[in-house]
Amino acid sequence: MNGEALLAGKLNGDRLELAAGGDWTADNAAVLDQLVSAATPASNTISNVDIDMSGIARLDTYGAWLLERILRSATDSGAQARVLRLPDRFRTLVETVHSTAGAVPPVRDDSNLIVYALATVGRNMHEVYISFQQIALMLGAVTMAWLRAVVRPTTFRWTSLVNQVDLVGWRAVPIILLITFLIGAILAQQGIFHFRKFGADIYVVDMVGILVLREVGVLIVCVMVAGRSGSAYTAELGSMKMREEIDALQTMGLDPVSILILPRIVALVIAVPMLTFLGSMSALYGGGLIAWLYGGIPPEVFLQRLREAISTDHFLVGLLKAPFMALIIGIVACVEGLQVQGSSESLGLQTTASVVKSIFLVIVLDGVFAIFFAAIDL
Repeated sequence: MNGEALLAGKLNGDRLELAAGGDWTADNAAVLDQLVSAATPASNTISNVDIDMSGIARLDTYGAWLLERILRSATDSGAQARVLRLPDRFRTLVETVHSTAGAVPPVRDDSNLIVYALATVGRNMHEVYISFQQIALMLGAVTMAWLRAVVRPTTFRWTSLVNQVDLVGWRAVPIILLITFLIGAILAQQGIFHFRKFGADIYVVDMVGILVLREVGVLIVCVMVAGRSGSAYTAELGSMKMREEIDALQTMGLDPVSILILPRIVALVIAVPMLTFLGSMSALYGGGLIAWLYGGIPPEVFLQRLREAISTDHFLVGLLKAPFMALIIGIVACVEGLQVQGSSESLGLQTTASVVKSIFLVIVLDGVFAIFFAAIDL
């Protein structure tokens, strides 16, 4: 097909009139690219550009992009561009390309370091605000779904809950026991190594007992759950979002929060306190074993000192934190999963963000609880 049949133009005063015809497809890419480059208005004397598309026989994404290129070039030159007599069968494609082909972002000027630093801080703070807003919205949606399930228990997905408790709870027990055992052993070894200089080996029991029950036990478990189960939640929901399964649920009139998110979060709230208890016991066992083998503290002496050093309050403080931290991990994981776009890169980025945000918020929440319990002398 010759070039004039694909695109012809004439200048009428300050108006450039273009007439397109034939097949605007990738098969004619080389010819079309040259014609579009030649027809692109480069003069400021042109105030109007009219593109007659009535002669188009075939149009694909490549041709629609070339049309968008002409329109954008005309607009950048200060001219008013119009598409005339576009066949209805091509209108959706052209509008889709026009809506997705955003303007090229301006080149950032980094010459002023102060302005650049302030702009970076502003952008980051805006992203933090958006993240907290999304978490708040998800928390509200989960609360409403939970209230609906309380009013009508038959609508709750009990099978999904049992399956999720098995995945995030029972199957996580081996790795939780191993990691917490090692943490307890390391705490005891380091404590004995330093306390021995002052002849205060026995106080290692106090340190291990209080740290494990109040802080380290629940923190280590929640960090492990965020990396293991939180990332899995994000990846699962993100994959569903990419395959448009969540959109399909909404099309069928079903609530994705009630079906997909609520059972997962409830499973975490149930499983994390149990894992915290098992992890704390494993850490105390690891600390006692090292105190015996490395510090020469017999098990009966360790247990006697442990009973004197800790109370039920220490145990409850750690256990009370677990459901709230589990809720934070579940909410963040589900929010990030629903933010996945249509690429594997987006899935990886949101999964990473899910783990990082969850661990950060868990540590922040632990600090808030520490201040609260200190205020009530607990």
